[in-house]
Amino acid sequence: MNPVKGIALKLCSVLIFIVMSAIIKATAPQVPAGEAVFFRSLFAIPVILGWLWLRGDLSTGLRASNPMGHFWRGLVGTSAMGFGFASLGFLPLPEVTAIGYAAPLLVVVFAAMFLGEEVRAFRLGAVALGMVGVMIILTPRLTLLQADVVSRTEALGAMLVLISALFAALAQVHVRKLVQTEQTSAIVFFFSLTATGLSLLTLPFGWVVPTVTEAALLVTAGIMGGFGQIFLTQAYRFADASVVAPFDYASMIFAVLIGYFVFDEVPTGQTLLGGGIVMLAGVAIIWREHALGLKREKTRQTMTPQG
Repeated sequence: MNPVKGIALKLCSVLIFIVMSAIIKATAPQVPAGEAVFFRSLFAIPVILGWLWLRGDLSTGLRASNPMGHFWRGLVGTSAMGFGFASLGFLPLPEVTAIGYAAPLLVVVFAAMFLGEEVRAFRLGAVALGMVGVMIILTPRLTLLQADVVSRTEALGAMLVLISALFAALAQVHVRKLVQTEQTSAIVFFFSLTATGLSLLTLPFGWVVPTVTEAALLVTAGIMGGFGQIFLTQAYRFADASVVAPFDYASMIFAVLIGYFVFDEVPTGQTLLGGGIVMLAGVAIIWREHALGLKREKTRQTMTPQG
């Protein structure tokens, strides 16, 4: 275990994914979200295969004990990516990032519903607090019936982010089930492979021939997505999830900086306030999970016969 290295890898992955999102946002006015998903997934595959080969894990990474499990995880994960990419064309990057923080909160709810995990009052309260934060961010966007085209477009963007968060949470629930039978490397590889195939189903909805610049950006986004996934996976090899998970919220800092300097976006006070509340709720859930983990470990040690 090397917590400092784990945190550094986590921060690298967070930065890479935010830069990748910024690249997708830059191409969003011309390139449909489904096409962006295709580039993001396809060009991540060589990076992932190279990583597996260097680790000597290529055969394991290409083996699927639960093919349908990988398919369903790929379906919901691809949906999350597609809706998230689509939202980048309608909303500022910091706002998309802040609303996306609803996903970890929804994981708590879905884990109770689909995996039978016990959720007590503390975590339910944290989820409720986080959703209050999400509503604070969304309040200015709840204008779908207004005549103002810009307001209606932004409301659509907010809905797309929420749908993306919903699918992202479902994807995490599927991953929790998959890790019981599948290697992490296999989950990473087959997700990119499935997402590449599924993205082709959006071809009839208006793919375009990208310019040289747009193609270069999309390929770069795909390569970065592959490296981001590797750094994320490696981060959890060097430190416990409770140590590195809170650094997910560093994405807000990166999103604000990139949004301001690249897209001339200034986050509103409501976005910052709501995002802060969602972050607080997320950290509280992570802390509670860590505390319960320590308690369970202590109980196991107490029950283990001493020689």
